[in-house]
Amino acid sequence: MKINQISVFLENKIGRLAEVTKVLGSKGINIRALSIADTAEFGILRMIVSQPEEACSILEKSGFTVSKTEVIVVEIMDRPGGLAEVLEILAKACLNVEYLYAFVAPKGKNALVVLKIEKLTEVVELLRREKVKILTREEISKL
Repeated sequence: MKINQISVFLENKIGRLAEVTKVLGSKGINIRALSIADTAEFGILRMIVSQPEEACSILEKSGFTVSKTEVIVVEIMDRPGGLAEVLEILAKACLNVEYLYAFVAPKGKNALVVLKIEKLTEVVELLRREKVKILTREEISKL
């Protein structure tokens, strides 16, 4: 249930984000979710893509600095308090969320949340016991 997130380090220059998306698009790699965190000099583009291993290789060959990180994607009810319910499970278990970003599922009924959490194996087991749906790479690719 863990999936690979791609992180790309980008200089804060006009067009760098466009370059990344063009490279991936030209090779048929679909971006399913993304987030950008920035500083004055650079940004970190985090993405869930259809083919993470191939994306890393292509981006590195194109001169980008890339890394992979294991994350999980959970499905929550798209309603007030839906995210709070999952975060409360993690808080009660004393598990720290390092960062997250979210997107709405295509059918518009649920939200999908990408979570980077310490002790990821423990988190997967806990969330399964609590009946929280964790998406597989295949499920994400079909969105």
